[in-house]
Amino acid sequence: MKTIKDFAWPLIGILAIAISGYFLYQELKTTSMAAVWGAIVAIPPHRMALAGLSTLVAYAALAWYDRIALLHLGVRGISWFFVAVCSFTTYALSHNIGASVFSGALVRYRAYTAKGLSAAQVAVLVALCSFTFFLGTILLGGVVLVIEPQLLSRLKGILPGFLTDPKTALIVGIGLLAFVALYVAGSILRLPPLHIRKFKLEYPRPAIMGRQLLAAPLELLGAAGILYFALPEAVNPGPIAVIAIFLASFSVALVSNAPGGLGVFELVFITAMQITDPGQKDAIIAAVIVFRVFYFWIPALISVVVVLLYERSRLADLARAPQASAVPAPPVVAPGLDPTRIKKKLEKKPL
Repeated sequence: MKTIKDFAWPLIGILAIAISGYFLYQELKTTSMAAVWGAIVAIPPHRMALAGLSTLVAYAALAWYDRIALLHLGVRGISWFFVAVCSFTTYALSHNIGASVFSGALVRYRAYTAKGLSAAQVAVLVALCSFTFFLGTILLGGVVLVIEPQLLSRLKGILPGFLTDPKTALIVGIGLLAFVALYVAGSILRLPPLHIRKFKLEYPRPAIMGRQLLAAPLELLGAAGILYFALPEAVNPGPIAVIAIFLASFSVALVSNAPGGLGVFELVFITAMQITDPGQKDAIIAAVIVFRVFYFWIPALISVVVVLLYERSRLADLARAPQASAVPAPPVVAPGLDPTRIKKKLEKKPL
């Protein structure tokens, strides 16, 4: 039975798209699409290639999420290729559909149960992958805020005022790194699970924890790298600033629950770049379009093809499976007749 919560999140996502779409229109109403296309064409081929390479790095790190979770479960018989394809399909679809299915539980359940995992194991895998992403965001965000706490001032008018203050941002950054340190200590010291209301944090083995601390920032750095290489030098604020703006934009887009963060991500990123010159703004819009094409749309198209091919192969396997051979029915004997006696009489009867 449907509840109010079942309709609330989709409505919130639609409302977020509508509001951000309005403000984004106000931001871009003087922009010429011809100028934006010219800015996209003006991106040097080698930087476009580096943006594509950054996309591969991001999705390879996402595949590492799944591999880490399988190691945590003690599952080692699944090939890297299968894990990579499953992870790519999961995230390519969920990135475009929205944060409500960010974990891609349904896709993973379909794939990994075919490899022998139970529903409980898939649930643990999904939870660990989601937490790995969360951990990477906390770690990278903490490092950025400690190094350059003044970067959040770019988001005045979007974030609450107290968060954009450099002193507050520094405190938040230290707090984020303290959370990561607690997680590391809990894993090394093998502390019991941490309960915060309904949230339960179980500390994995140090080897798993170490892999998480490498894979999660690598994925975020790869995604931010698409924007960094797509931005021209004239408007590029540098790697640290691009990472900070990307993390803020991506986080706000996820919280908004808008499908794919559509409109929300663009609005936050363009606003945080603090560019007023129309010519330079065209270059920023071009970089955002390149990011959405590389990180969202191209993987989504590929993933749809992968899903169709996978389901086609499953149907073909079912069609080729040998059907159960029919069990011969026992002979029908009229009541009161003994087939053994009939056989003996026939044998004694002369020809």
